[in-house]
Amino acid sequence: MKRVLATIVLAASSMSAFAANNLDSLQTLGQTDFRLLSEDLGSALSYKALAPAEPLGITGFDIGIEMTGTSLEHSKLFDKACSGCGLSTLPLAKLHAHKGLPLNFDVGAFYSTVPNSDIRLMGAELRYAFIEGGVALPAVALRGTYTRLSGIDQLDFNTRSLELTTSKGFAMFTPYAGIGKVWSTSTPNLPAPFTNNLSEERFAQNKIFIGGNLNFGLTNLALEGDKTGKATSYGIKLGFRW
Repeated sequence: MKRVLATIVLAASSMSAFAANNLDSLQTLGQTDFRLLSEDLGSALSYKALAPAEPLGITGFDIGIEMTGTSLEHSKLFDKACSGCGLSTLPLAKLHAHKGLPLNFDVGAFYSTVPNSDIRLMGAELRYAFIEGGVALPAVALRGTYTRLSGIDQLDFNTRSLELTTSKGFAMFTPYAGIGKVWSTSTPNLPAPFTNNLSEERFAQNKIFIGGNLNFGLTNLALEGDKTGKATSYGIKLGFRW
């Protein structure tokens, strides 16, 4: 818990340093460095639900404000591509919402923006709880997700993932965990005369995550740790769930 909160505080304090900068110096990277940077971005920008596997039900909602921080494995490359951002942890603030549907399906989406920057990130998910869970059984769900980065002239970036997650509620506390695979596509759009310096990278990364959901009536708090590829992320979401 302390490590989660420390990482989130560090990410939040780094937000102002990152806000005025974009990834606007990709032409300074070679192809190998671009691949390593893209792997860090795949870890940071891929979908993180911060929610248990159990379905919300047709009248259910989960709405919250989320903060994630990803410890960059190649922070020097990020600093080089970001014109001296000086970050070791990449922060993202998000508005996140989930809605329950019939037949144990849920949909979710988030929107993220960095203040004083053109950087935008959007994502969506579809989740199916093929085991609904109950008093004796845990819930088990399959989730498909998509995220897309926008606002950066030099980079087009998106991720897709497939995840298997399970959770079991105990009164107001619901721990959960899961595994998955994340596929990323990182496409450079360099200005002349650097147009042909870098090529597109497509790659897959393994994903594991564990978290806990605390529900106090309508008020809801979720904490999650995620390791996608080699980079680790921690997240916290505060909002309303019913």
